[in-house]
Amino acid sequence: MTNEKAVAEKLLQVAAVKLSPENPFTWASGWKSPIYCDNRKVLSFPFVRDFIKSELCNVVFEQFPTAEVLAGVATAGIPWGMMAADQLKLPYIYVRPKPKEHGLGNQIEGFYTPGQRVLVIEDLISTGKSSLQVVDVLRNAGVEVVGMVSIFTYGFAKADAAFAEAGVPYRSLTNYTQLISLAVEKGQISPETEQLLLQWRTDPAGWQGI
Repeated sequence: MTNEKAVAEKLLQVAAVKLSPENPFTWASGWKSPIYCDNRKVLSFPFVRDFIKSELCNVVFEQFPTAEVLAGVATAGIPWGMMAADQLKLPYIYVRPKPKEHGLGNQIEGFYTPGQRVLVIEDLISTGKSSLQVVDVLRNAGVEVVGMVSIFTYGFAKADAAFAEAGVPYRSLTNYTQLISLAVEKGQISPETEQLLLQWRTDPAGWQGI
């Protein structure tokens, strides 16, 4: 079993990812989606949580060995970044969606110095817009962003283009294609439904369900 497949299986196991092509979910953007991903649920299952943490650390260690600091994305990326930083014994910071409205007014919490090589830890990548906003905040603070690691990505072409334009390499533990393939293998969806679900990814804004 590949690591991507193993991670996808764990997400399905704890219902962190739900497939509902007949009754699609509505995202904040208004898009209709046959899938909903909530990796926060994994935090409630210790053995699955430990597995995901280990896989995350493996990717950081093997693919981003120059990282000096890990940065979690608020809010869902904060615990994963903290766990990975603890296991890898790396310094840790996290980035708020906007500056704090009282106290020091920080948007980046934790200690860092300009010029440090920072790896961003995210739980989910969709279009990449919000994730890359975090990259901008870090770069404006004077650090070097060496990349981003997430638990799951939908694999939108829009996200690939955005990350390439921003010059940010990113890796995900698993992805939409792997998850859909596993769902077919487990008999949760039919091969015909698989093709419809893969079509959704090519035009998520225009997809209206099955």
